[in-house]
Amino acid sequence: MSQKEIEKWKNFPLLDEDLRKELFSLSDDELNEAFYTDLTFGTGGMRGILGPGTNRMNIYTIRRANYGYGKYILSLKKEVPSVVIAYDCRHNSLLFAHESARVLASMGIKIHLFGKITPTPELSFAVRQLKASGGIVITASHNPPNYNGYKIYDDSGCQLVPDLADIVIQEINNAPDAFDIKVDEYDNLVKKGLIEMVDDQIDTEYLDCVKSISVYPELKKDNFKVVFTPLHGTSNVLGQRMLREMGYTFIPVIEQTIADPNFSTVASPNPENASAFDLAIKYAKDSEADICIATDPDADRVGLAVLDKGEYVLLTGNQTGPILIDYLAKNRKLSKPGVLFNTIVTSSLGAKIAKKHGIDVVSTLTGFKFIGEQARLLENTDKAFFFGYEESYGYVIGDFVRDKDSLQALLLCSEVACYYKNKGKTLLDVLHDIYQEYGYYEDGLVNINLSGATGARKIEMILDHFRNDQSQILNGLKISVKEDYLLQVRTDGKTTTSLKLPKSNVIKYFLDDGSWFVLRPSGTEPKMKVYISVVTSDENKSKNRLLEIKKAVLEMVDEIKGEEE
Repeated sequence: MSQKEIEKWKNFPLLDEDLRKELFSLSDDELNEAFYTDLTFGTGGMRGILGPGTNRMNIYTIRRANYGYGKYILSLKKEVPSVVIAYDCRHNSLLFAHESARVLASMGIKIHLFGKITPTPELSFAVRQLKASGGIVITASHNPPNYNGYKIYDDSGCQLVPDLADIVIQEINNAPDAFDIKVDEYDNLVKKGLIEMVDDQIDTEYLDCVKSISVYPELKKDNFKVVFTPLHGTSNVLGQRMLREMGYTFIPVIEQTIADPNFSTVASPNPENASAFDLAIKYAKDSEADICIATDPDADRVGLAVLDKGEYVLLTGNQTGPILIDYLAKNRKLSKPGVLFNTIVTSSLGAKIAKKHGIDVVSTLTGFKFIGEQARLLENTDKAFFFGYEESYGYVIGDFVRDKDSLQALLLCSEVACYYKNKGKTLLDVLHDIYQEYGYYEDGLVNINLSGATGARKIEMILDHFRNDQSQILNGLKISVKEDYLLQVRTDGKTTTSLKLPKSNVIKYFLDDGSWFVLRPSGTEPKMKVYISVVTSDENKSKNRLLEIKKAVLEMVDEIKGEEE
């Protein structure tokens, strides 16, 4: 903890009054958490708890971030440098959007500012549509209500990849003190023409592109119902509009159509969590709907609950992705050979389906920016973008968006469920058909929450232990291959080869039976994630094998954690 930095904040005469009150109410431990480091960029940009301090989201950390990003934008030497800014419904999102606009416009950068809460994928779309130099979205996605965040994009609507983010980070490090960054008043910048609002026409242009991904837009829909919840987030208006215009009968979850920054009706506004569907499933039972679809607050992730034998069953991202891939591979025609993009922690099932249909597969590091980067590389080649997804409920079908897009997924999931209902099948039936053909895949994710400075140290200690352990057997698990993405090496115990992906603090183990597990610190939350994937010829065998691997890995992790405690 920097006592000098704390005193500087306490003595700054122009400190925001709300931040001042909170600052003086903090305990020593809370001060340490707020000041022990600077808020950093991860896989999803900069994200943190709201409040005073260098390790918190506030107008001063936002100013420094924007100063660094502004320097990057100006370094591109565009004739008219410009940035599109969008924001979600969270606490201070509008404030941070305005503050971002003020900093950048004061640097001479033209700002296109959305005048209402906006889905993250629409921001990605708007960057290219408006021929901007970059984009910003103020969001913390599905994090708890006391969080907010800041994501930055390049001129193709893709989140900045590490090489570019490093430039921004260096510019932030070289930036003046946050209290010394001078910004003009918002109204003055509007009068000067440096800030202008995005026209609502962009909504229609974006939705027209979303609707174009439909394979069978004239599908018979009169016997099919969707329950839709935006979980208090940004997809509400456009999601309902799109379903209506595409002819779907849908029931919105009224309580969750309210843009509530406290997400009052859910414990967590994350479609990966079963409890987020409680209200939607109640609506579905009342209306006898076929499917529930939930999008997260910034509308980049989507989750499904499917009616099957009278009950609503939740699908994971590793199940939904292969269903969509199988449907597209069988029903959509491409003018050029297609390429599927997934990540190193995504189940191999989708890739297996794609390869059977002659579709190339490219795996990237975790983070949709890497998929967006690969989509850009396909431009003007003899290959076409087929589909991009990751296990954490993110999908993109049309690459007019270079980020995950829940509006596209909302449409395609509705279409696929309706298509199979017309054939007398549920999505669970389809999934079991896929398992029969390709093997029974079981995938698990364990979140190990280790918050604050102590947690960060423990995460590093755990990863260092696994990194340095050269054993071929770990806790009874027989290791066939180990991939270390920080050291960028792949070893099978006999030979070592180089990995071509960028450096990342991730370790992946392949076991002798075809299973694998991955250790990875979250880029946006104070936790370490353990991903596990298993495939056998039998459902029960796969479930049991998953439990065995999970138990063995967690015992190792607990043992390492205990060494420090």
